[in-house]
Amino acid sequence: MLRDFSTGVKLLGQGFALVFRSPKLLLIGAVPAVITTALLIGGVVGLAVWIDDIAAWITPFADDWAEGLRAAVRFAAGFSVIGAFVAIGLLLFTAITLIIGGPFYEHIAETVEDTHLGGVPEAERVSWLRSAAVGARDAVLLVGLAVLCGVPLFAAGFIPVVGQTVVPVIAVLVNASLLAIELTAIPFTRRGLKLDVRRRTLRERRAVTLGFAVPTYLLCLIPLAALVVLPAAMAGGTVLAHRLLHDRVR
Repeated sequence: MLRDFSTGVKLLGQGFALVFRSPKLLLIGAVPAVITTALLIGGVVGLAVWIDDIAAWITPFADDWAEGLRAAVRFAAGFSVIGAFVAIGLLLFTAITLIIGGPFYEHIAETVEDTHLGGVPEAERVSWLRSAAVGARDAVLLVGLAVLCGVPLFAAGFIPVVGQTVVPVIAVLVNASLLAIELTAIPFTRRGLKLDVRRRTLRERRAVTLGFAVPTYLLCLIPLAALVVLPAAMAGGTVLAHRLLHDRVR
C-alpha cells in the first residue's frame, strides 16, 4: 500500500515535470483556472463576512448557553461550514474549470498521451460542447456525492477531539478521491469510457489514486496555487489514467 501510495505521489511529480518542461502547457492550463479562482475567492470572502450569522443560524440551540460554551460551539460550526464550502468549492472549482477550459485541458491530455505515452489508438475526438456536457453531468453527480459524504462529516465535526482530528483526515481522503475522478475525465472520455468505469478503475488501485490525489487536493487549498497545480494535476491525471487502463488490459 505504501509503495502504491508513493507511486501516486510520483505521478503528480511527473505531471509537474511535464508542464514545467513545456511552459506553453502551463500557461494554457492557467487561463481557465484564473477565471474560476476569481469566482471561488469571491465566494470564500462572502462566506467569511457572514460566517458569524451563519454559525448562529445553524446553532439556535446554543442561544441560552454560557457564553464560553456558545462561542466554542459556534466556532466549531463556522469551521465546519467553511471546511465544507472549501471541499465542495474545490470540486466545483475543478469541474467549472474543466467545463470552461475543455479545449485547453483536452490539449494538455492529448499532448501528454500522444507525445510522452505513445498515443491512444482510435481515440475519440471530443468536441467542446460534448466535453462541457459530460463535465457538467459528472460535476452534478460528484458534488452530490460530496454533499452526501459532507453531511455526516459536518455532524461529526461537533464531536470533541475526533471532530478536529479524525474527521478532517477522512474529509481529505473522500474529497481527494472525488477530485481524482475529475482529473482523469478526459483520458477516459477519449476512450469512450463512462463515469462508472472511471470510478471502478480508480477504486481498484485506491492507494495509487490517493497518492496522486491527496497532495493535489492539499496543494489546491493553498491560495492561488491551483493556477500551477491544476495544469500539472491534469498532466499527472492523464499519466495515472493511462497507467491504470494499461495495467487493466494486460
